[in-house]
Amino acid sequence: MLARIAHELYWLGRNLARAEFTARAVEAVFQAELQGTSDAAPGVSFGSGGLLAMFGDVDESQHSSQALGQLTLDAERPGSMLASIERAREGARTVRDVISAEMWEAINTTALGLRGGGQPGWTAPAGPYLASQYVKERTALIWGVSNRTMLRDEAKCFLDAGGLIEISDMVLRMLRIAMPPGDSAPADGQALILLQAVGGFHAYLRAVTAPPNAHPVARFLLFERAYPDSVAACVDSLNDVFTMADAGPRNSKPVLRVSRLAADLDFQRRALPDGAELTDICKQTQQELARIDQDVAERYFAGAASAGLRR
Repeated sequence: MLARIAHELYWLGRNLARAEFTARAVEAVFQAELQGTSDAAPGVSFGSGGLLAMFGDVDESQHSSQALGQLTLDAERPGSMLASIERAREGARTVRDVISAEMWEAINTTALGLRGGGQPGWTAPAGPYLASQYVKERTALIWGVSNRTMLRDEAKCFLDAGGLIEISDMVLRMLRIAMPPGDSAPADGQALILLQAVGGFHAYLRAVTAPPNAHPVARFLLFERAYPDSVAACVDSLNDVFTMADAGPRNSKPVLRVSRLAADLDFQRRALPDGAELTDICKQTQQELARIDQDVAERYFAGAASAGLRR
């Protein structure tokens, strides 16, 4: 596969996942506000201040509603949901001969619908909440269409790899906001909102006997391999897709680094006692994912510039 095509597919996956989890994070803010969460409360995570800290590219002096508007429907903000969808559409347009026609139609319709330019009589979702609901549903549709209509070849591997790295990064960012380090006690209510934000509430209830409190939720989102959006599950899947796509996986720096990260996460899951501090592990894992991202650019994209994970 041409390096240019692999690069576009990788970033198509990242932008789709980024849009989806931005939408989920905005929903989490609404959940926090409905439950009476205040940014002044100890251990707060998903108030507007926590969300701004997570994305880091919004003017923190602005009102919460303005900040949420920037994160969702401001096309000039690179980290906004709308900007991510527009980048995904542009990337999909350049690889239309590689992805399925159904997938292109789903992405194109999503971008047009978010702007209000879809079918006659269609109006764009009004406000951050409705827009985030729309994007969450549409990105789920896009991923489903890709799984059912694309060959499981190198193209699909790079598309999935981008999505997996972005999902891992976003979950880690949410965890680091929800689980402050040091003496700051994480709020159990925030852990419940975090589960709802990543769509893992019902999966948690089925997999874990402990109440959805801060530490068991953090362990679940980090280490539970049976939950597909946990960090460990994403890293395992990342290892699989890179091994499949690489002609020489035994000598591949990205494959070797991902394999080590998967082994480290498995060791930490077994070795760390319940209630152990996990913030440093989240930080170290994010740093390792950034190195993997750079390795991927160097090995597969012929040195093509990679934006890397947001610091």
